[in-house]
Amino acid sequence: MIGVTIERIEVGDRAEVTRVATDGDIAAFVDAVGDYNPIHSDPAYAAGTLFKERIAPGIWTAGLISAVIGTRLPGPGTIYLSQDLRFLRPVKLGDTITARVEVSEITPAKNRVRLRTVCVNQRGEDVLGGEALVMPSRTPVRYERVADPAALLTLWALGPWALAAQGATMMGMLGLSALTLGSYMNRPPLMESSAPVT
Repeated sequence: MIGVTIERIEVGDRAEVTRVATDGDIAAFVDAVGDYNPIHSDPAYAAGTLFKERIAPGIWTAGLISAVIGTRLPGPGTIYLSQDLRFLRPVKLGDTITARVEVSEITPAKNRVRLRTVCVNQRGEDVLGGEALVMPSRTPVRYERVADPAALLTLWALGPWALAAQGATMMGMLGLSALTLGSYMNRPPLMESSAPVT
């Protein structure tokens, strides 16, 4: 990812990201922010609402705009100053949402960029609209996301044990299969009956 400075931004520049509103993402978001409104988390409750099913929190959708700004335009190093939002349609689980930003105004003296922001679903319908004011980094920022070192250390340390556990499980399953097959093979044959089957 490369964050650009105001000198390299022009009115009309655009960027976007696309994401599917999965059950896991919505549940994780609800847990992360503590928004346990049953319209987002309880299928039985949501079925009785005008939406007839659970919907994503509006701020989850708005977060996709933040993702575009922070990773694409202006990109890494950008500071969010304000965001105006209008929620236009519900986002349902399984919807594919594309968040787009477009530069509408540049104020070089204050290092400010105004962006038109919109999110659309897979049918091309606007689900969110608004406007953001951001401050790009004053120097170009090159950033590559780094994996969590603690997670890598854990994987390195526990990797051999995980393989050993999988091997032991496999051996146990093979042993159980062999025992089952052996007991089946050593069983006396079934008595054959000459009586007709009815």
